[in-house]
Amino acid sequence: MSQSSSFSIVPVKTPEQQRAFLEVPRRVYRGDPLWVEPLRSDVAAKFAPENPFFKYGRLQQFVAMQGGEAVGRVVAAVNDRLVEKEGEKIGLVGFFECVEDIGAAAGLLTAAMDWLRGQGMTRARGPIDLSTHNNCLFLVDGFEESPFVMMPYNPRYYGPFFEQLGWVKAKDAYAYKFGLAGQLDPKFEKGYRIACKGGVTFRPIRTKDPEFTQDCVSLYHLFNRAFEYNWSSTPRSLEEFLEEAKALRDLVDPDVFPIAEYEGEMVGFFMSLPDYNIALKRVGGKLNVLGILKFLWWRRAIDQGRVIALASLPEFQRKMVPLGLIYLGMRGGQLKGKPYKRAELSWVYEDNFPSRRLIEASGGEIYKTYRMYEKSI
Repeated sequence: MSQSSSFSIVPVKTPEQQRAFLEVPRRVYRGDPLWVEPLRSDVAAKFAPENPFFKYGRLQQFVAMQGGEAVGRVVAAVNDRLVEKEGEKIGLVGFFECVEDIGAAAGLLTAAMDWLRGQGMTRARGPIDLSTHNNCLFLVDGFEESPFVMMPYNPRYYGPFFEQLGWVKAKDAYAYKFGLAGQLDPKFEKGYRIACKGGVTFRPIRTKDPEFTQDCVSLYHLFNRAFEYNWSSTPRSLEEFLEEAKALRDLVDPDVFPIAEYEGEMVGFFMSLPDYNIALKRVGGKLNVLGILKFLWWRRAIDQGRVIALASLPEFQRKMVPLGLIYLGMRGGQLKGKPYKRAELSWVYEDNFPSRRLIEASGGEIYKTYRMYEKSI
């Protein structure tokens, strides 16, 4: 146990400390109308022994206590896959939440850095909740709206706190907004027709088994090929990917999730979801009986969606597959009876210029900025 001002920084070892760790966000975001509380069961599952992360990584949770109340938390982690990929002893700092007190933040981050140093790490990167496939990045600009589904949200002071404590920007990422009332540039429909003439076929994702699992296996392999060189990212196992996909199956709208195939092989996809945060905001982090009823009621109010990823094998980019997927995905959101009024595409790294040019050509406008930080240990 280390002391920071009047805060005790405690490594989480007991069920009571774990409950305190999970309770921190409610203290931090109390009264914030834009916050959407994550499902507590989903957060807790990240620390359960059966989490596949523990096959290739290790972690330590810390909580800041003051007067018997938890007022901050952080997790230090080592993802051996990332260390191997980048060839550098990079440790991760994630799950950071803290009241507006620089002393508590300093104590938490010092404890995390000390633990990472003990694991042989020489550089820390964050916020990353074990992997960039989970929650990561701090919001640093665009605090006026609630986050879309599976996107981060945090108080304005998180970024300044990190910077005051010696962390430096590693990379920014952007979220783009789209209105769905207008028409796409005709070149996207033209790209779709060129792709079709070149032998590419398009269809919606299938949501019933065994076809859903078959599609997910294909998505997994294509995702790994298309994003092999993504910064600070390592492939998930098929087990992890399928577990996440099955959890999202009932949330998928096939009309806004088109897939491209060539000779029976998946060569591209436009992955999007309705913005279920609109309903999740009402359940208070728990999908018990009452939470489920609230979710089912409020999901009827969903009128926007998030585009999570657009992918195409390099050799099919010349066949206009990305343009065709955007055309079908955006058109699917405009079908008669669909509730969508707008969409967010998120997130895209600032130096991913090919993707940014394509997004901006389709009408996307940057409206939120996120940041990743690093610090030498």
